[in-house]
Amino acid sequence: MSTVSAAVSRALLTCTSEIFGVMGNGNAHFLDAALRTGFRFTAVRHESAAVTAADAYFRITGKPAIATTTYGAGFSNAITPLAEAAKARIPMVLVTGDQPSTGARPWDIDQGAINDAVGATTFVVDAQRPMAIAFEAVAHALRERTAVVLSIPYDIVADEAAEEGPLSLGDFALDPGYPAAAPELLTQAAAALNEARRPLVLYGRGARLSGAAQAITALADSLGALSSSTVLAPNLLADRHGDLGIAGGFSSGETAALIHEADVVLVLGAGLNQFTTRFGELFNVGAQVIQVDVAAAATSPRVDVFLRADVAAVADSLLPLVRGRHGGLRWVDEVGDRLARVNDHAPGDEAAPDGLLDPRSVARALNAIMPADRVVVQDGGHFIGWGPMYWDVPGPHALNLVGTAYQSIGLGLASAVGAGAASPESTIVLASGDGGFLMGLADLESVIRTVRSGIVVIYNDAAYGAEIHQYGSIGLHEGPMLIPEVDFAAVARGLGASATKVRSLEDLAGLRDWVAAGADGIHLVDCRISPDVRAPYMEEVLEANRKAAGVRG
Repeated sequence: MSTVSAAVSRALLTCTSEIFGVMGNGNAHFLDAALRTGFRFTAVRHESAAVTAADAYFRITGKPAIATTTYGAGFSNAITPLAEAAKARIPMVLVTGDQPSTGARPWDIDQGAINDAVGATTFVVDAQRPMAIAFEAVAHALRERTAVVLSIPYDIVADEAAEEGPLSLGDFALDPGYPAAAPELLTQAAAALNEARRPLVLYGRGARLSGAAQAITALADSLGALSSSTVLAPNLLADRHGDLGIAGGFSSGETAALIHEADVVLVLGAGLNQFTTRFGELFNVGAQVIQVDVAAAATSPRVDVFLRADVAAVADSLLPLVRGRHGGLRWVDEVGDRLARVNDHAPGDEAAPDGLLDPRSVARALNAIMPADRVVVQDGGHFIGWGPMYWDVPGPHALNLVGTAYQSIGLGLASAVGAGAASPESTIVLASGDGGFLMGLADLESVIRTVRSGIVVIYNDAAYGAEIHQYGSIGLHEGPMLIPEVDFAAVARGLGASATKVRSLEDLAGLRDWVAAGADGIHLVDCRISPDVRAPYMEEVLEANRKAAGVRG
């Protein structure tokens, strides 16, 4: 006899080998079946961490992972990262217990309604088709690039499952069926690129998912164009001469200036949100913007021409339509030594005027110490740009900002758990602020237990730094924005990690010694930074707020 839980587990094991979760009444039978089936299970300490870890696993590997929680309170604890995964279009599966098929109990809630509200699709398992429903859920997640919830009603978890015959994921529709670009739009885009004097190719996560790096390189090289990435696809074209690095609020001044000079911008698989576009200031007013994406429509009012199609296919189709440029007709050759300055960021001072550390100099020093083979995961907060601006990463898989789609903080520690499973040979580097770190503190234990080699960097300004800069600066009471200073190094040591409290750059010697000794286990660096150093991307936020207030006034 095969139970419903065993049938679901067998189906899922053909799609992935990883489960992150917390066991409870609603998923106890599923987890029993999963472990007996052969899944690798990583226990976390809060249900939120289960979904976040599965999310981070996909971002790094491109392969789905399973999160699992019980019903009710266990399920509702996971809603914030579920909303993040849905909004970020991350294919992941949350397997959760649910109310009995006979009806709700006093402690049950309408989980399907909550899933709908955050943009996740619900698949409810029954005893007749448990494997087929599990495959349908995974296929939907992969095809639509979204989060799904596979609910198992509590009264059938151990029931006998009907025989379903041989099934595999390949029996279910996986092709998203993106349309081919309209020929007239391809011709229009090619004509604009051929007429451009200063063409720019801006690429994002959609280009990475499409496997378009080679096609984009060939197109940009033929055009003599400059290229730049969003923060979700850093170093996708790292070796290309003429690549400017990350665009938007985390870019250097030289990168921003060069992008602003472009007269035609081809946007490939990038959403053009307010941070990428520097609140509308990224492109000059005369630039023509052509966007290629699998979204149903243009994702920014700045777009002049929109092609709904696969990015790699469009890049391949455009290549024979554009004229190869030579000599003085290539913008990439005209910019000269300006390319040498695209990674120049303000170095910062060792100490800020208040005597505390300047986070810019801390970030630069850390970059020189940390192992080169690193995968960076970041929490949200004012500090969020120091890593993208100052740290080297070996490829687009190695910089992950879980939480940005839903504007959440507190997901960093759980992201490190997923990253450790996704890239066990690399050193996992977590960047967090003190506020977000305290939110996810339970899963510091999970990181210490499961990650082979990891560095936890806390930019500790004893505050919710983004709020201090955004709202304290306009006169709001700072009391609710402040956090009593916590000795995170002591907390980490108490849970079994090594740690260094950093009040001067010389204190980073503890991390340097740990790396030299082999970088085994977890080392936390509690960096006491100044709250007075404001990031340039925060200046952009404040300026946008001032302009908006002026319009309202």
